[in-house]
Amino acid sequence: MAQIIDGKAIAADIRREVAAEVAALSSTHNVVPGLAVVIVGSRKDSQTYVNMKRKACAEVGIRSVDVDLPEDISEAALVAEVHRLNADPAVHGILVQLPLPKHINEEKILTEISIEKDVDGFHPLNIGKLAMKGREPLFVPCTPKGCMELLSRSGVTVKGKRAVVVGRSNIVGLPVSLLLLKADATVSIVHSRTPDPESIVREADIVIAAAGQAMMVCSSTTTNSQFTQYDAVSCNASHIAYSLLLSWLADQRGLDQARRCGYRCWDELGR
Repeated sequence: MAQIIDGKAIAADIRREVAAEVAALSSTHNVVPGLAVVIVGSRKDSQTYVNMKRKACAEVGIRSVDVDLPEDISEAALVAEVHRLNADPAVHGILVQLPLPKHINEEKILTEISIEKDVDGFHPLNIGKLAMKGREPLFVPCTPKGCMELLSRSGVTVKGKRAVVVGRSNIVGLPVSLLLLKADATVSIVHSRTPDPESIVREADIVIAAAGQAMMVCSSTTTNSQFTQYDAVSCNASHIAYSLLLSWLADQRGLDQARRCGYRCWDELGR
């Protein structure tokens, strides 16, 4: 029978734990962790994500360093800003909100972040270590790490399980696949060019949905019975409805459709 994972409850537990650790660090060593969040331009979706990060920092006692930069900032100026944050001893982590404007090379910017402050885990050295057996990155991309934490705290054994990742993005799909491999799962990746993805998903013990395409697997051909064999289903709802959410943010349309998409997947999981 499918196990429904309560992500909100687990997130609340983690935030309480982090808040206690931050308080202990402050009282024992007089150090308050500082997280610099760099945002370029005024994309509504990026603003939403950055505001969520700032709120999370406030809840656990982390100092949020807000770096809001104009859309037309030059690549060189952005690199200089990253270097400034690298050198700031009060900043312990740096997040550059993606995507960046088209005139800026994202890879170059991510490479310029100090590996010791690359809390997003996107520096090539961190990603490279994640991909190599016997190596451990200093930081792991947050959403993939969150997926693994959800499974762990829900009592799901990953070792020896068949895991299917729906999506192959650099931000979620690829790194979570690597984390599952490190945890000794047998991993398959389903993406927009995969023929008959339902047949692959049916064979899985664990499914992690991280695709920017609504209803990619939860379709009219997928029935409740096909989901009941899973030990766990980890659905990232923000990614399931991602394209719909962006449409709604842009012109206030599509919210009901996004909700229906989520409800339908929930029903098909055998609620």
